[in-house]
Amino acid sequence: MLNYLFDYLDKIDIPGAGVWKYITFRTSMAVIVSLLISLVFGKTLIRLLQRKLVAETIRELGLKGEETKRGTPTMGGLIILGAILIPTLLFARLNNPYIILMIVSTVWLGAIGFLDDYIKVFKKDKKGLAGKFKVFGQVGLGIIVGAGLYFNDAVVTRQHYTPEKAVAAGLDTMEMGKTIDGTLFFVNEKSVKTNIPFLKEHVFDYASILKFLGPNYREYAWLVFIPFVIFLIVAVSNGANITDGIDGLAAGTSAIIGITLGVLAYVSGSILFASYLNIMYIPNLGELLVFAGAFVGACVGFLWYNSYPAQVFMGDTGSLALGGIIAVFAIMIRKELLIPIMCGIFLVENLSVMIQVAYFKYTKRKYGEGKRVFLMSPIHHHYQKKGFHESKIVTRFWIIGIILAILTFITLKLR
Repeated sequence: MLNYLFDYLDKIDIPGAGVWKYITFRTSMAVIVSLLISLVFGKTLIRLLQRKLVAETIRELGLKGEETKRGTPTMGGLIILGAILIPTLLFARLNNPYIILMIVSTVWLGAIGFLDDYIKVFKKDKKGLAGKFKVFGQVGLGIIVGAGLYFNDAVVTRQHYTPEKAVAAGLDTMEMGKTIDGTLFFVNEKSVKTNIPFLKEHVFDYASILKFLGPNYREYAWLVFIPFVIFLIVAVSNGANITDGIDGLAAGTSAIIGITLGVLAYVSGSILFASYLNIMYIPNLGELLVFAGAFVGACVGFLWYNSYPAQVFMGDTGSLALGGIIAVFAIMIRKELLIPIMCGIFLVENLSVMIQVAYFKYTKRKYGEGKRVFLMSPIHHHYQKKGFHESKIVTRFWIIGIILAILTFITLKLR
């Protein structure tokens, strides 16, 4: 919103107003304001939740320190949502289609998580919102995001060509731009292509799966693209939800992923860096860096109260939103195939539950008695059962998350 004010001030030559044009400045402001909102609003909200007795229902898992968590307020995800949305509304350009979809995603999944927490806390139903309704909500968001990216004419990529390749391809409408290597020609392309990690000058086109439909197969690319968007949102959102089991784990891991996504968005939205790294250039994508700054600031600010021993839990209000935001962001910057590396913590947490349940059912059916692979799932509880303190588990998972982030950055050059 402040963009309109500063654009006007810049037009009438008010000194300093022009700095607002720089994405890096607005991102820095988003981080600072997000942190301040988390710290100030967080303290007030925690007191309110304590007065309203909005406490987390602690399951009897037989874990060390379990009793000390009783009475800790939940629904702290409201802190995260506020710290993301307010700076985004203030500092991002709200006519940007990517920003609009990120705001919708944040509010949508935050509302689903809030409803789940509300049922648990105020309706005294430990199960919360039925799983099928959660998935239905996630699928709904997937349809909105997938359709928004596919059918919006403002969402395009620009493929770069040398003059020789452009002539050979029969391209006549081009935009010339300066790059690090000299002059290249850029052509707007409406497609559902995405970057393939580790492969140079190779992209994956979702439409290629439908070649069997004949020469007009690209018209039906949405039949593949939208279901894949839905799958990613459901998987990553639930992965973050499962990871939110011990103090600071989900928030810290999400902050690391948020920094990674912000850097990837910045280089993908810059002609210079996209050309140098030989990755897909996406116009107007750099604006997502502002959202990423607010996202990281919100996660780090929340850790002020959520680090061990936690003064508040984020609940599904926060965890579902964090995972969904990460999935949607990765899809927008055409780096969704990096999710298994970048979100490796979420992936392992998800797999540990799936392996545990599948093996238990298999052994019970075959031997009459269910057996387990892990002492407890998700896997962070397995290490708690082995005697590790939860703060040590969280710190080590963060370190692994940083390593995965570095590996993600390496894929930009290791091709």
